[in-house]
Amino acid sequence: MIQSTTAVVNSRQWVANLTLDFSFNSLGTQLRRTRRNGPLTVQKAFYPEGQDCAHIYLLHPPAGIVSGDELHVEINLADNAHTLITTPGANRFYRAREDANIGISKQVQVTTLNVNNGAKCENFPQETIIYNGADGFNTVDIHLTEQSVYLGWDITCMGLPSSNELFTLGQYTQLNRVFIDNTLIYHDRIAISASNNLLHHPAGLAGNSVFATFLIYAPQQLNHNQDQSPSSKIVVANMRAIINEQQAQQHISITDIDGLLVIRYIGHQAQQCKKLFLLLWQVLRPLTVDKKATQPRIWYT
Repeated sequence: MIQSTTAVVNSRQWVANLTLDFSFNSLGTQLRRTRRNGPLTVQKAFYPEGQDCAHIYLLHPPAGIVSGDELHVEINLADNAHTLITTPGANRFYRAREDANIGISKQVQVTTLNVNNGAKCENFPQETIIYNGADGFNTVDIHLTEQSVYLGWDITCMGLPSSNELFTLGQYTQLNRVFIDNTLIYHDRIAISASNNLLHHPAGLAGNSVFATFLIYAPQQLNHNQDQSPSSKIVVANMRAIINEQQAQQHISITDIDGLLVIRYIGHQAQQCKKLFLLLWQVLRPLTVDKKATQPRIWYT
């Protein structure tokens, strides 16, 4: 019996969904509900800093995204909840299938974060590696209120230059959006392909293989000149001084866009990027969530 094309397509698609709901009560931040389908999961919430901040490790056992895969992660924080989200290792968009008969090539990942009043979300996934020949689309949608706090980054590596595996074939799109009370305040999209030359164009990556964005929104803490809360101008100046000390001015830019701090990295080393972002996080975290920077334990394994 000949298998239909539709059946073949379905057998080669792996659609995974994970929804996490966090609440806050007298016991602290609780992972109240988990809904999952496919190879996305979490073990449990960890509390290395105390019960008010839950550390979550997103697990994807296949450790990479292939043609036809769709990963959807939704994280909902109720009022006053606080969570730090990370991953145990790098995410990977592998080379897409070249079999035209299958009809599937796109690899999709969508992360949606809903952060309510007084809630704090820190979203720090490990780097994403885009293999030569990939056909990837990665979206991060962040829904905040004027009273919520967000710190999060994404670090993207095009190809594996250290292994002489450059990104010369395929395409990849990264889309970041931030909404405040359902109003879009930030929309950043980059679509890279072997044909549009953005990897090498001066207005694109200018020959660099790693690009990253660190977004911070905490209007109450950073945008009011209170006795113990420096203004965003002072914070930006302090962070620029740190970058100057690291002699990384050519890699990092810091911009305040109407209360949203946007830190960009461009270079060739994901580890350099993460080191610089961590230095800035050490400055920003006490100001935004009133805690010193405590790295997740899984980063040390």
